[in-house]
Amino acid sequence: MTAQPPLPIAIEEGAVPLGSAVSLVEDADGGRVFLHGQLVYAWDDGDTPTRRFAAAKLADIRAASVADIAAGFGIDPGTLWLWRRDLKASGVAALVPDKRGPRGASKLTRTLISDIKGRRARGDSFRTIAAAVDLSTFSVQRALSADADTDEGTETPAAPAARTAPVDGTSAVDGTAGAADPGPREVRLPVLPDPVDRSRERAAARAGLLECAAPAFASAARVPLAGLFLALPALETTGLLGCSREVFGALAPGFYGLETILTGAVFAALAGEPRAEGATRIDPVALGRVLGLDRAPEVKTLRRKTAALAGTGKAGDLLTLMAAQHLNGSDDEGGDLAAVLYVDGHVRAYQGRKKIGKVHSTRLKFPVPATEETWVADAAGAPVLVVMAEPGAALTGELRRLLPALRTIIGDGRRVLVGFDRGGWSPALFQHMAGKGFDVLTWRKGTTKDIDASHFAEVTHTDGHGETRTWTAADTAVEVPVGTTGEVFAMRQISRTVNVPGGGSRQIHILTTDTGLPAGEVIHKMGARWRQENYFRYARMRFSLDSHDAYASTDDDAERSVPNPAKRKAYQRVLAAKARYDKAEADTDAALLAARTPAPGTAAVLITNTEHNAITADLIAAETALEQAQAAHQEIPARLPLGKIAPGQQVLETETKLLSHAIRMAAFNTASTLAREVRTNTGYARAGHEAHALVRQALTGSGDIDPSRDGYLTIRLDPLPTQRATAAIAELCDHLTATETRYPGTDRILRFEIKNRAASPKN
Repeated sequence: MTAQPPLPIAIEEGAVPLGSAVSLVEDADGGRVFLHGQLVYAWDDGDTPTRRFAAAKLADIRAASVADIAAGFGIDPGTLWLWRRDLKASGVAALVPDKRGPRGASKLTRTLISDIKGRRARGDSFRTIAAAVDLSTFSVQRALSADADTDEGTETPAAPAARTAPVDGTSAVDGTAGAADPGPREVRLPVLPDPVDRSRERAAARAGLLECAAPAFASAARVPLAGLFLALPALETTGLLGCSREVFGALAPGFYGLETILTGAVFAALAGEPRAEGATRIDPVALGRVLGLDRAPEVKTLRRKTAALAGTGKAGDLLTLMAAQHLNGSDDEGGDLAAVLYVDGHVRAYQGRKKIGKVHSTRLKFPVPATEETWVADAAGAPVLVVMAEPGAALTGELRRLLPALRTIIGDGRRVLVGFDRGGWSPALFQHMAGKGFDVLTWRKGTTKDIDASHFAEVTHTDGHGETRTWTAADTAVEVPVGTTGEVFAMRQISRTVNVPGGGSRQIHILTTDTGLPAGEVIHKMGARWRQENYFRYARMRFSLDSHDAYASTDDDAERSVPNPAKRKAYQRVLAAKARYDKAEADTDAALLAARTPAPGTAAVLITNTEHNAITADLIAAETALEQAQAAHQEIPARLPLGKIAPGQQVLETETKLLSHAIRMAAFNTASTLAREVRTNTGYARAGHEAHALVRQALTGSGDIDPSRDGYLTIRLDPLPTQRATAAIAELCDHLTATETRYPGTDRILRFEIKNRAASPKN
């Protein structure tokens, strides 16, 4: 039997779908609800109780989700919950809206409006004017926006109640209050009004007459992504905006200025879209409201503006200046951020079609076309500086190259502990760093004699979070050879015994030139180097660390000296020939010994030249092959110009990537700062494990924008899904408000609040 096709969702044109089964039609005649195409509810225009009854019953029978029903009827889910509760408790009569009393004549006469406008022109604030004329601040705002031809004694039209929301979180749909108690303020913000008209500024920008559009905020409720305002105090401490102004000055005249482009890029990264292409997945109007504009820049605008900044060749200067500001501050424990630095190389794999040099990736376990980067992080693993490594450069060479830049950034002669992995092993480098005022912290490479068990003792260390760890370690002094001349360099060695898979144990050794740190702190700081690896992993997942933000490339230097791969192959042939020679020598010795040993009952043995030559033939052949392989290896040059080995090899553009690194480093450090504030300045019980997750949730939340108070920009966030999360963000809002951070490009001080959440019977 052929199955009957499903009924259509709606039978009238223009119906609004509520989920997959219900549709709603509302027009001048009233409203109608269809369930699988069948009419189930209908009401006349103005019949509010029946309309509310239909919405409540749809939710009761689960014809659609509460969110879909509330959105279709233009109400909040909390209002729908109230309707269902009242219907169940008292029937349809409870859904009749309260009768409003007669409205008297408006106080906003033409004379009073003129007086208010005159006071505003003299610079009085809304609150001062309201107190002087005995009106609310909302009435003052209405008077300032009223038409000049308002008749004296007539009523001033008010905004429709269905499109406004009170600032304290109550609902104003259909004239009913929401779940939360109204606050003392009378100002009601319009729900998502049209952004401030910027058409004149856009026209001026197209004509080249506008340097940049300044942020301008309109009162609005339920603004998506309003939580991103929370990032601004922490973003200010990263130095991205201030250092960019110092390095780049300003962009070419246009609608979007330097601060808008950079702030928008950080906001997009914190919202989960760190690449320019992510602008297509974020509502431009929603992000524009947070930026104080009518809409956020598009992908092509972002690429054009970023290319203009990269074209200056100053991305490295920006990173250096940001690093200096970062390292010259103090951490939350009052310590010196520059006291410990971690340096590590990072391989950024390339998947395109260009001919890019191959680099061994420790993460992927094989050589891949890639670009190498050298990263510097502080003691907490937060990124401080990144430079593009020379193609094929080793970490030892990169460390030598970085030392002058680090000394310039730090700015004085204080000693700095620099930690790195075994890739930087070089006693000559250790000696060089010690002479430049840098202490070394690294693992010992290669095999070495175990430390006697009598030298081991228990050592402890208490970190900044108050957690104490205990190890069994030996603290000794060693001398490592520098080159082949017999020179040695004295270092301190901290040894530990660790278990190995399959049973047993082995000793691992930490080398340092710092003789003042306790042994427990040395072990802790060496283990903390993995925080930098954690950043690489986190940034790959959250901030597209390895993305290709620019697809341009240039030809590599054809005259650059590179290792000759033929030399390595020839050396492998030498090793193979040496192995064959060693085997032939052992076999020949065994054969000669057997030939010289007389048989039982025989007193003498006679070996002819022919027999001797036969026994040693394989050895002579192996010796000849070894000599030929060694001679061939000696004739091959160790290095050649790149053009002879890999003609046409290219390198990826670096300035755009460095600029994107600066933006994403600022985004990461911003999120980390907010997470630290949650841990230290709120009572959130799970802050040690969930601080970052809570921050991500808060940053993408909605809220109200209230610029009504002169000199201030109030951000009033909607409550989070749980009471404990809401309470934590409320404490964070108080702490961020105390910083008195100004919105970039304006003189408005940010104030943060969170709306009240009424107690629910289920809570």
